[in-house]
Amino acid sequence: MDAIRTDGRAAAHDWAEAQLAPGERIEGVEALRGGWTSRMRRLDVTGPQGARSLVLRSFVTPFYVRHAPAMLAREAAVLRLLRGTEVPAAEFLALDAEAAHCDHPSLLMSALPGEVRIDPQGAAPRAGLLARMLVAVHALEVAPADRPRTYEAWTAPDRVRVPAATARPELWRRAVDVIRREPPAYRPRFLHRDFHPGNVLFTGTGPALRISGVVDWVETSWGPADLDVAHCSTTLALLYGVPHGLDFADAYRRAGGELATAPADHLYWRVLDALGFAPDAEKVAVPWRELGRTDLTVEVLTGRLEDYLAALLDRYATVASADM
Repeated sequence: MDAIRTDGRAAAHDWAEAQLAPGERIEGVEALRGGWTSRMRRLDVTGPQGARSLVLRSFVTPFYVRHAPAMLAREAAVLRLLRGTEVPAAEFLALDAEAAHCDHPSLLMSALPGEVRIDPQGAAPRAGLLARMLVAVHALEVAPADRPRTYEAWTAPDRVRVPAATARPELWRRAVDVIRREPPAYRPRFLHRDFHPGNVLFTGTGPALRISGVVDWVETSWGPADLDVAHCSTTLALLYGVPHGLDFADAYRRAGGELATAPADHLYWRVLDALGFAPDAEKVAVPWRELGRTDLTVEVLTGRLEDYLAALLDRYATVASADM
């Protein structure tokens, strides 16, 4: 069997197996691809009631190990909250946030059906499903005591890293100027905060295409719907091209979602998110390449990010100026 660790006793394996029902045992372990913040393993379990699969999430790099207790506790709480809702999420099973039993801080949950799909073919119908699912996430009613933390911005005007070889420095100056203001007022909602195709599982094709799971709830926050829409929009622009990123907000509205009415306010959230990927979106491209998108080179991603910023400014800044 593929042990989770090879240097002596497999502590995480033993801990996970201790959470199983009587008579169940772990028969196999398989590494899951597509993530970059944590190590994901599928555990195949057999027992008197038949076979099932679980997922073991472990934070292993020093930065994420330091933040793991809060992040994993947040994800565990969210998985409990989502149980029985319209949002398909894993079932929480056990938590070792301080690595008291495992080699690294870990969370055990059920495995969801489906797979991550980020290939260009079929991107448009998947985007429609993504928009409807995000509307469902934002519609969740959460009691004040259960609300997650207020959102955190992932960049700021003085932290933006402009591509060193850019031929469009004025574009970057204009984009950074957009976020040199106080955040717009907003109606707070329950946010996934890292919603994009890499955190959504799909099954079926054609008319049978469905979202079977939404994963990675460690960044869940309380904040503006525009910010979740912005994050998915930027990701779609990087994966498939600028038009896909521009169109997502429209798809979200068609699905019943509500966004900021003032173009300048909506532009703020869109640009704030896009600038968080600067200078080249390389950190998210690594898992995408592992999933087969070897076309997403640094040059391609940097070009798409700049083109997307330019398109946002052309679409929303011009309208905002006309309304002033």
